[in-house]
Amino acid sequence: MKTTVSTDNKVRGIAINGIVMALYLALTILVAPVATGAVQFRVSESLNHLVVFNRKLMWGVLGGVIVFNLFFGFGVIDALYGGAQTFFSLGLTALIYKKVPKERDRLILNTVFFTISMVFIAFMLVPTGGKEFWTTYLTLAISEAIIMGLSAPVMYGINKVVQFEKRL
Repeated sequence: MKTTVSTDNKVRGIAINGIVMALYLALTILVAPVATGAVQFRVSESLNHLVVFNRKLMWGVLGGVIVFNLFFGFGVIDALYGGAQTFFSLGLTALIYKKVPKERDRLILNTVFFTISMVFIAFMLVPTGGKEFWTTYLTLAISEAIIMGLSAPVMYGINKVVQFEKRL
């Protein structure tokens, strides 16, 4: 019986991460004209905050980023850089999960991690776009900070109802 429960939890985790990935893709495609380039206003980036509430949801967000960048972004290079940036930032948030017990503080740190780590994307875009590095990084960081900052209280409120930490 214990094996069945364990297997059920794994299947549930895969299914929920699949839903998160699909949601990331849908939200990014919805704003596709402003989802790539030196200024990125991806509403889907709000899903990065899921890891603040449940570290196991990291894989759905990461999968969504990689798939979107691969098929709708700049291809393999975008999937690699975007995936690395997302993995780095979500990984930092996952690492601080127990060390920073207040969700509010984790939301702030998660926003900071993603804003600073846009340096990965700037390194990718500068050779292809011909723009100066610091200008590209600044526009990326500002757009990321805006999306992550605005979505943090929204995700906090949604979590109060949905309770992401109890879903897996």
